[in-house]
Amino acid sequence: MSNFLQRTLSGFFFVVIVVGSILLSPYTFALAFAIISAWTVFEFHKLTNRQPDVEVIPLLSVLGSVILFLTSFFYASGIISYPGYSVYGFYIVLVLVVELYRKKNNPIHNWAYFLLGQIIIALPFSLLNYILYIETYHPLLLIAMFATIWINDTGAYLFGMTFGKHRLFERISPKKSWEGFVGGAITALISGYVFSLFIPEISLVSWLFFSEIVVIFGTFGDLLESLMKRTVQVKDSGDVIPGHGGLLDRFDSMLLVAPAIFIYLSFLFK
Repeated sequence: MSNFLQRTLSGFFFVVIVVGSILLSPYTFALAFAIISAWTVFEFHKLTNRQPDVEVIPLLSVLGSVILFLTSFFYASGIISYPGYSVYGFYIVLVLVVELYRKKNNPIHNWAYFLLGQIIIALPFSLLNYILYIETYHPLLLIAMFATIWINDTGAYLFGMTFGKHRLFERISPKKSWEGFVGGAITALISGYVFSLFIPEISLVSWLFFSEIVVIFGTFGDLLESLMKRTVQVKDSGDVIPGHGGLLDRFDSMLLVAPAIFIYLSFLFK
């Protein structure tokens, strides 16, 4: 019971921070998610550095993620123009050059995992800015994405616990079931319907597609992180959220959902 209460309270405060930072102002969003992005990248390299001959400097990756996120925020909001990204490009080159002077056993591994962290962690977080500012400032769209992820997770858990018999991907995640996947997909449709009432300029059909895109890519994102943790033989990416693990554990679904939703909304609006 104490563990359940701990998970419930920490989960509640997690949702309050995410939703509150988005609703309060663009700048609270930028501050909160720059920190979240940085911490998630740090957790990613804690995992990758557990492997032999991998010694990425986490601080360099963290700084890169912050530069990319804030550059994306300022560009998406119209504060700066495209050349602002040249700062991030220069920084990437600088980090690659630094490896010349470290004299490590396998610098190719360090280059590869540094770039991987920027691509699969930092980049999806930076795309949140473009979802927030798709055409104009749209905080409810970003909240809809996160809410649908959480509703899908809840529906998948409840249906999986109740009806789960057929494993979805047993080699990577033994507890996930097809029944849970279908249950999550159904509950996500409810989310799409509810948000169609708040943002009627997007049709109900488009909202339902939105929900199922979140379900499909969120499931794959969750499986990718499970594969990562199985590879390095850890249960959680961290312990920053009591009872839930690390931030990478909480944002694993978002890593593929954000690019997919950004592409979908780009076609939908433009």
